[in-house]
Amino acid sequence: MAPDAIYHLAARASVPAAWRDPATTLQNNAVAQLNVLSALADSGASPRVLVVASADEYGRVRPQDLPVDEDTPLRPVNPYAVSKVTQDFLGLQYHLSHGLPVIRVRPFNHAGPRQETGFVVSDFASQIASIERGHHPPVLSVGDLSAERDFSDVRDVVRAYHLALTKGEPGAVYNVGASRSIAVRQLLQNLLELSDSRIEVTEDPARMRPSDVPRIVSDCTRLCEATGWRPRWALDQTLADALDYWRRRPDN
Repeated sequence: MAPDAIYHLAARASVPAAWRDPATTLQNNAVAQLNVLSALADSGASPRVLVVASADEYGRVRPQDLPVDEDTPLRPVNPYAVSKVTQDFLGLQYHLSHGLPVIRVRPFNHAGPRQETGFVVSDFASQIASIERGHHPPVLSVGDLSAERDFSDVRDVVRAYHLALTKGEPGAVYNVGASRSIAVRQLLQNLLELSDSRIEVTEDPARMRPSDVPRIVSDCTRLCEATGWRPRWALDQTLADALDYWRRRPDN
């Protein structure tokens, strides 16, 4: 029996890993999606397909581009972003050339409970929880804290994916974000204020990324108008839930 809907999120999602091994990231992310779309085209099945791309595609946005809407030029600045541009446009190509009802989304940063390390909020939260348990010295290693990012709660993002797939227009692309930015330094400060531990913050050169983007904020008007979606979760709650998740993890 053919599926009615496909949510395609499978990808190598780590920007640092993409810098270390661009070829594997490009091959994994592009070819995996190509296999899904070509199998559907060959089988004659026509389920609605959600292709999850990334706001990283916008890359080095200029101040005059903010807030970023879906017509903002793509200027990817890392191999992961290039792989997501490829996924994005493969989805569009299969819609145009094969008539597949593909809807694309470009999510901005998101966080919440159950997110693994390798992402800024979970990296901070896991270190804080480990320090609280006495498993780690009271020193938190960080990268560049000056960047400003558009953070959403993962639970809002999942709801956006469902609404985009069920109510979005095939062939269209939708931003998913909170439409406001916050400095990573402030994110860290908010998390530290949730802990009673005295924690020193130190910069780790290994965590610094080349070609980072100073500030980005989303314009999600298209998604909101098409689906009625609005963010529901406050950022403070997202951070508290993420930290509590790492506090409860038995392996932390």
